[in-house]
Amino acid sequence: MKSFGTAIILAGGKSSRMGFDKQFIEVNQDRLMDIVINKLKEEFKEIIIVTNKPEGYYKNQYIVTKDIIEGKGPLSGIHAGLKLSSSRYAFVVACDMPHINLDYIRYMKEFIGNENIDGSVTKYGELVEPFNGFYSKGIIENIEKHLLNQRRSINSLLKELNIKYVEGSKAREFSPNWDMFINLNTQEDLIGYLKKID
Repeated sequence: MKSFGTAIILAGGKSSRMGFDKQFIEVNQDRLMDIVINKLKEEFKEIIIVTNKPEGYYKNQYIVTKDIIEGKGPLSGIHAGLKLSSSRYAFVVACDMPHINLDYIRYMKEFIGNENIDGSVTKYGELVEPFNGFYSKGIIENIEKHLLNQRRSINSLLKELNIKYVEGSKAREFSPNWDMFINLNTQEDLIGYLKKID
């Protein structure tokens, strides 16, 4: 099994703050999802989309799946994606995080190297960024136990795992304004993003 080669995109949120489903947002005639996919394709051969609306991807050339343990939030999506991943480590990002930073992804791969860890994410002080990070297939059972005990928090799971943290000061060398961790949660966020790319 290769170490790196898979990216998982989580697209199963309720989008309640946005007011409409973020995974189908169109930006300059492209779906926001397609912007994320096309960037990830430069680094990953396998793209897995975890969505609560798989019917919206019937013409898609990528792997499309849905939560196996339903109704438990993003951790369920990570679980479903890891089950199908053909790589030891899978990069995980949300569909509303369009600022994919390939240089940082490549740095994280080197940072993980050949170590036997459960994953690698960024930590800035006490703030942990669970997305834009790598997770090992070896944590599937850990996630299942966590969810079946009604524990949905990714951060609480990370505290129980062997995680290698990238310090925030290092991450800011790649993304000084922290935009690679920004989610487009509201219509105001989307408007701001559109202004930046015009």
